[in-house]
Amino acid sequence: MRRFLGSCLALIFLLSTGYVKGQIANPQYIYTCNQGSASISVIDNNTHEIVAVVDLQELGFSANAKPHHVIAEADGSHWYVTLIGENRVLKFNRDNKLVAETEIEVPGLMTMDPDSDILYVGRSMSAVNPPQSFGVINRSDMSLESEKDLFFTRPHAITTLPGSDRIFVGSLSSNQFLSVSSKEVDSELTNLEGMNHMLVNFAISTDKKTMVGTGQMTGKLLIFDITNPVSPALEEAIAVNAAPWHPVFSPDGQFVYFANKGTNTVTVIDMKKRAIDAVIKGNGLSQPHGAALSADGKFLYVSNNNRNGGYLPEGVTAEDAPGTVVVIDTQSKEIIKVIEVGKNATGIGTNVQ
Repeated sequence: MRRFLGSCLALIFLLSTGYVKGQIANPQYIYTCNQGSASISVIDNNTHEIVAVVDLQELGFSANAKPHHVIAEADGSHWYVTLIGENRVLKFNRDNKLVAETEIEVPGLMTMDPDSDILYVGRSMSAVNPPQSFGVINRSDMSLESEKDLFFTRPHAITTLPGSDRIFVGSLSSNQFLSVSSKEVDSELTNLEGMNHMLVNFAISTDKKTMVGTGQMTGKLLIFDITNPVSPALEEAIAVNAAPWHPVFSPDGQFVYFANKGTNTVTVIDMKKRAIDAVIKGNGLSQPHGAALSADGKFLYVSNNNRNGGYLPEGVTAEDAPGTVVVIDTQSKEIIKVIEVGKNATGIGTNVQ
């Protein structure tokens, strides 16, 4: 009887800590859009292995669905993906079952308000003449609440400031971004001087005081003080390798990571020093696109288009080259694994960002 009770208590402890037979009971998943294969690869953070592939054609979508960006709820209960080719945003549950969808023209990047039911959706970079607005979707039922007009064309970069009513939306076509109130109280336009940066995306520090933005054309990481989120102030512009793409902050806020699509590298910025800490190169980095971190910040996942065949498995031609997800140990800053996924891997996301 004692042995039985002891076993029960041990099992309860393992379940409460999240471990069962050496594995985490509810693992963190990394979702990667395979834009050229109409699919999404699901990677287990514990094993760095693909555990599922969501084939959009099996769900009735076309081979030209073009899944582009993905984000997930903090608790991992649901995840969302934009389909450029289908003008859709899809909602899946933890078991990768499609549960709802909504129609919106050429959706691109997404951001969610952690304090409400709202999902904000920007427009695709590849769209010729996208609407001059961003979408507001209710996540619970995926109804399109509205499309908010903007002062500029080609909206792309988009993020929300947790604990506030602010959404930041940046333009690809003009050196401008907007701080918008979700309550429609106000909006303020920030104009940036000099050459058009072509703002790819934003990321906000965990202390909510700093926002960074990547400039595709200028090769700059822009650092903004957002202690007054209505009027962000540009503090610094750090020159980095060509075409910096999607930035992400480390959980402690000390580092910012992003891919440089123009040089097949990943840049690490030390935010305390406001300087480049490292530039990571290596096998599997080929037109790197998105970045996502494990919850503990130990692993960085970088998706790679690899449309030029810069990474070629043995016996594979450049025409058939897969996309990749490169796994980087953030302490050693070394590539520890290259995961081959579907063609033209683009947006990558997880449930901690």
